[in-house]
Amino acid sequence: MAHTVSDYVINRLADWGIDRIYGYPGDGINGLMGALDRHEDRMRFVQARHEELAAFMACAHSKFTGDIGVCMATSGPGAIHLLNGLYDAAMDHRGVVAIVGQQATIGLGASYQQEVDLTTLFKDVACNYVQLCSTPAQARHLVDRAVRIARAEQVVTCIIFPNDVQEMDAVESPPRVHGAAFSGIGWSAPRIVPKEEDLQRAADVLNAGRKVAILVGAGALHAADEVTEVADRLGAGVAKALLGKAVLPDDLPWVTGSIGLLGTRPSWELMMKCDTLLMIGSSFPYSEFLPKEGQARGVQIDIRPRNLSLRYPMEVNLCGDSKETLQALLPLLEHKTDRKWREEVEDGVRHWWEVLERRAMNEAEPINPQRVFWELSPRLPDGCILTSDSGSSANWWARDLKIRRGMMASLSGNLATMGPGVPYAIAAKFTHPDRPVIACVGDGAMQMNGINGLITIDKYWREWRDPRLIILVLNNRDLNQVTWEQRVLAGDPKFEASQDLPAFSYARYAESLGLGGITMERPDDVAPGWEQALAADRPVVVDAITDPEVPPLPPHITFEQAKNYTISMVKGDPRTWRMLKQTTKDMADGLLPDGGEAEEQ
Repeated sequence: MAHTVSDYVINRLADWGIDRIYGYPGDGINGLMGALDRHEDRMRFVQARHEELAAFMACAHSKFTGDIGVCMATSGPGAIHLLNGLYDAAMDHRGVVAIVGQQATIGLGASYQQEVDLTTLFKDVACNYVQLCSTPAQARHLVDRAVRIARAEQVVTCIIFPNDVQEMDAVESPPRVHGAAFSGIGWSAPRIVPKEEDLQRAADVLNAGRKVAILVGAGALHAADEVTEVADRLGAGVAKALLGKAVLPDDLPWVTGSIGLLGTRPSWELMMKCDTLLMIGSSFPYSEFLPKEGQARGVQIDIRPRNLSLRYPMEVNLCGDSKETLQALLPLLEHKTDRKWREEVEDGVRHWWEVLERRAMNEAEPINPQRVFWELSPRLPDGCILTSDSGSSANWWARDLKIRRGMMASLSGNLATMGPGVPYAIAAKFTHPDRPVIACVGDGAMQMNGINGLITIDKYWREWRDPRLIILVLNNRDLNQVTWEQRVLAGDPKFEASQDLPAFSYARYAESLGLGGITMERPDDVAPGWEQALAADRPVVVDAITDPEVPPLPPHITFEQAKNYTISMVKGDPRTWRMLKQTTKDMADGLLPDGGEAEEQ
């Protein structure tokens, strides 16, 4: 039996099947902390080093389980710190419940210490449901609605508990009076499938196509078999949005890999040459990487109506679950006997992997970051979970790692924020303690909050069945992605005052915590370094000293980008000669089938 509102809230969450909360304590949630202590047999509290990391962990929890994550923070500054991680969840359509404290109801409106208008603060990120609990009789329906909405709609919800309400006697059943709400527990996912006539219209479009391209996102993660069968029947190539990296393995010869600024040349060619586009479970943001308007007939499948025809004018929009919809669509699709398009796609993919290998083996000062990822790829353990931070590390993570069936992978997609790589990895270990996890992080993100995450890893790693958690740090002492964006997008040289990072030994810091530390200083260190890290009996930080002048080349370079790049050098970029040398080598590898020298025209 619950005694206080806090006791009731924790037990009600447990009744919904939630068994873990990520957070950081504070006096604004003392009542809830006390309840967590009293009910630790039903609810685990995971202490992050910062509320932002707790929210990232809750987001990753949702991504790696398919269920909702829950995070908790104190009033005022603690609640504010949650926001970035909550926006990450909201923009990637993941269900998260945020539980935050507030000052006592008697003081609200008095500009009390740490008093922030939290309902207003969370009104955007938790626009689907944010409520203040002002009386114990509310707690039941507030918890029920916050969990049900987050789970059913995969959105962020928020409940605010003043600290005096937390300590009040619980009201498990509200009084039967006008205005009371008697909510209940439970939700089952419905079967959402389009109408038969809409499925037939979609099939007609796809059957008529001679060059079919498929783009998959996170909404197709549970539909790998169906996507494969559809692609085979239509003779299609399949490109993957970053959040859909784990939908299909990269050893399938017609999977072109990632799409967009961090994408591959085959994905670009797939979209530029296709006459039909099937988009499944993706809100991929960059329309310039999709077919030109009018070039291709389009069919889109998405469970959220708001995402339909958002990036490309689709001829047929199918609102439904991707797996169920594809199963209903398959009997209507014709097997294409002409495989010329499929063969063209496969030739492009084969050549691209050769290009990536040549680029990875190019000399650099001291280590080519592409090589670090290329050497890791064949060594990835079966069933591993891959996370990435935002920055240049995401380029190589997206392109060079060949994911296999059974693996999982994620990063901050639409928000593309710095800092989630390490907390994502921590949440992956809590949700799948028997699986190896590898996080790929830049030194900027590591200095921002990844280092703090190592303290959390040290606190908990001994309870994981498989202790392997590897944090790869690309240590180039440069905010590399922004540096290249300054050069290519703005035509400005590197601004050293903003871009240079202080030297720091990430491996030695890990060792100071009792974790493993490996430093890669030369190309010959890379392969044995990975072997050592993957065989370790504890979490390991791999400190790879990499060259910041290896360019994260987009799959297609516009005239404007080339012009800006040239202008940045003319303006006196401090690394002009080195970046020109590395760019020339990588571009030559992509242009020349044999990797040889270019002939004079």
